[in-house]
Amino acid sequence: MSDEFSSSFVADFETIYEELNLTNYMYNYSGFTPDPETQPCPHFSISNVAMVAIAAFYVLIFLLALPGNLCVSLVIANTKQALPPSDLYLLHLAIADLLLAFTLPFWATSVSRGWIFGDILCKIVTVFQELSFYSSILFLSCISVDRYLVIVRAMEERRRDRKLLSWAVCGAVWLVGAFLSLPGLFSSAYTSQNSSQIVCHERYDPTSADSWRLATRIVRHTLGFLIPLAVMLVCYGVTIQRLLQIRGGFQKQKAMRVIVCVVGAFLLCWMPYHMAVMADTFFRTKLVPYRCPARLAVDGAMLATHSLGLLHSCVNPVLYAFVGVKFRRRFEQILRKIGLKKSTAVPRPSRSSVSSEATSTFM
Repeated sequence: MSDEFSSSFVADFETIYEELNLTNYMYNYSGFTPDPETQPCPHFSISNVAMVAIAAFYVLIFLLALPGNLCVSLVIANTKQALPPSDLYLLHLAIADLLLAFTLPFWATSVSRGWIFGDILCKIVTVFQELSFYSSILFLSCISVDRYLVIVRAMEERRRDRKLLSWAVCGAVWLVGAFLSLPGLFSSAYTSQNSSQIVCHERYDPTSADSWRLATRIVRHTLGFLIPLAVMLVCYGVTIQRLLQIRGGFQKQKAMRVIVCVVGAFLLCWMPYHMAVMADTFFRTKLVPYRCPARLAVDGAMLATHSLGLLHSCVNPVLYAFVGVKFRRRFEQILRKIGLKKSTAVPRPSRSSVSSEATSTFM
């Protein structure tokens, strides 16, 4: 890492987010001007060690998310029969997480060396990052709704209309994700005003920049966290209540544990970050007056917690696939076909109860 970059990195919070490209992930935090009536804050700085740690963390998430989601995609895509809605949503969720993983090496390089990939790749990588983020969140909600329909409503997964509807839902999710990622087309590679490094960052008309950023934040925050969380809590809450009424023994208990883990992982990865975002929004809209210590605390919290959201792309394959008996069975079959595992007698799954069939995706 050059001495020039190290010395120029000590800047205000706007430059920090430009250098780390955090503005390109989910929300745009640049262009914040403290209220004149509030106490001015000193520059928000970050050490070189922390900067290297952030780049290393991006690479680590890439190495963890890539094989897990790739394995899920290959196993589900290798199924010869028509995919039930749950598997279809899981396949598209893995694809969305793969798209996110492929963008991380670009941002890791940008943290340490600046954006060196040109203007076109700046737009492409930003759009893919936004598309994968929103699509992943929405597919998580689709999975929760599907589990509710199967377990609570006892709808047959083999029904043709449900399968056709699931394909339409997947198409709608990608369209919504593409629409929400359109602001990424405003991203461009340019030299930051506060440093000599080239950054990849969204650039708006200065006369309307604040309005666009605030409107974008509200929409993304609502669609990216509040609505999906509400859908998951309602669907999984009713599903657990239904499972408590079903005689299932170990299968029922395991299904409920997995559901709790799904919701818990979602909250653990996204709640701290979005709480920091809410606090920052309150400061921007002047709903809450702030002083320097509070401003710096929120700035540091957003910087520290945003990576938990990235980590969720590594957790998805474990929660939705590798803990499932159905997935493990398919994975073992592939290993036997390519000679990596000896052939053994595979017991057929029991279909004697509604609970065993309905919860097979989670178990």
